[in-house]
Amino acid sequence: MGREYHDDYRPPVWKSYLYQLQQEAPHPRRVTCTSEVENRPKYYGREFHGMISREETDQLLSQAEGSYLIRESQRQPGTYTLALRFGNQTRNFRLYHDGKHFVGEKRFESIHDLVTDGLITLYIETKAAEYIAKMTINPIYEHVGYTTLNQEHALKNQVQRCPDEPDAARSRNDCSTERLTSLVRRATLRESDLAPKYEKVHNFKVHTFRGPHWCEYCANFMWGLIAQGVKCADCGLNVHKQCSKVVPNDCQPDLRHVKKVYSCDLTTLVKAHNTKRPMVVDMCIQEIEARGLQSEGLYRISGFSELIEDVKLAFDRDGEKADISSSAYEDINIITGALKLYFRELPIPLITYDAYPRFIEAAKISDPEKLLESLHEALKLLPPAHCETLRYLMGHLKRVTQYEKENLMSSENLGIVFGPTLMRAPGLDAMTALNDIRYQRLVVETLITHEDVLF
Repeated sequence: MGREYHDDYRPPVWKSYLYQLQQEAPHPRRVTCTSEVENRPKYYGREFHGMISREETDQLLSQAEGSYLIRESQRQPGTYTLALRFGNQTRNFRLYHDGKHFVGEKRFESIHDLVTDGLITLYIETKAAEYIAKMTINPIYEHVGYTTLNQEHALKNQVQRCPDEPDAARSRNDCSTERLTSLVRRATLRESDLAPKYEKVHNFKVHTFRGPHWCEYCANFMWGLIAQGVKCADCGLNVHKQCSKVVPNDCQPDLRHVKKVYSCDLTTLVKAHNTKRPMVVDMCIQEIEARGLQSEGLYRISGFSELIEDVKLAFDRDGEKADISSSAYEDINIITGALKLYFRELPIPLITYDAYPRFIEAAKISDPEKLLESLHEALKLLPPAHCETLRYLMGHLKRVTQYEKENLMSSENLGIVFGPTLMRAPGLDAMTALNDIRYQRLVVETLITHEDVLF
């Protein structure tokens, strides 16, 4: 029973490199003026130093990366410059105010936000210029749901039309209500039948995303504090500005509410729905506990991928009204597969990138008591919504192990399944990720076994 289920491992859909860089970017450090400055504009604070020279500015900013101040130009009185320390040199930007602060296209409520966003942008563009230039080369756009949903919309129209064929007359009354799985659709319809019958250009608008967001074309993080990318006003597609130039003309206005459950940042999702945990987690676990706890190989046996995709699309379309009952999906492995898929597709894993190293370090501790103490401290690093969801999931998996005689799933086996699902190594080092798999398993196994103590 101790073998590792490597076939359950899937590489993450969402790429964390740019997210990690944003986390590493220098923080703003305001250099305050110690004396009163005459004629200071009312919309500037103590960061305003008046008409000082570039040399004096360099000296004031030399203490640390991210240091900044505002000065009045000596050459052009009445104009203002934001001076910012980055890359061990002073950068100077002409600063404007029209009710909001700006040095370029983006407008900010405060100088602090402007500097924060600027430091993030400078840091990422300095560290990852080549990476950013190649972001659009290997898109994941066709894999994240829009293409499938477009196809199903086109298919729905065909099914409702019920073309006149020899058997069509007999089944016409059932045509609009019959539930066809995507497997049957793909088996019975030609690829050309599944394609959308028209093109529509996306209506992209610059958008400020609240909470972390990933581009739905290239799967990379959308960095910055505001105006991180663009959003289609008609279908809701979120992409980088540069990616918007290569997105296919396949806008489907009917789909403006899709992708609000899967592939959405967990904290953003629970805030949007005002829930303690993501609805998909609660609903799947309730369904599994109602009829699947004694199912042999629960969570280890994979459900049929086409039907798992159906469940995902049902949640993305219908939210809490999604039907995942036994009448819709008799095989409980479809529901366990949909739950695992939800966690795999989280842009920031349930055990977050920031907390990941602490959990791995804890797993390497041989003393059982110190291991538990270290895990307890690591749990404090998780955002509240992540911690609550993890607590609920571990309680459920503990109940799964209580039926081990029937389902053959011990905490060790569940750790093997859920380790790589709930934890992903930050960065792009595949070798590190592979080496960490045994520690990921041990973390989850310990969280299950000692769920009542750790949470």
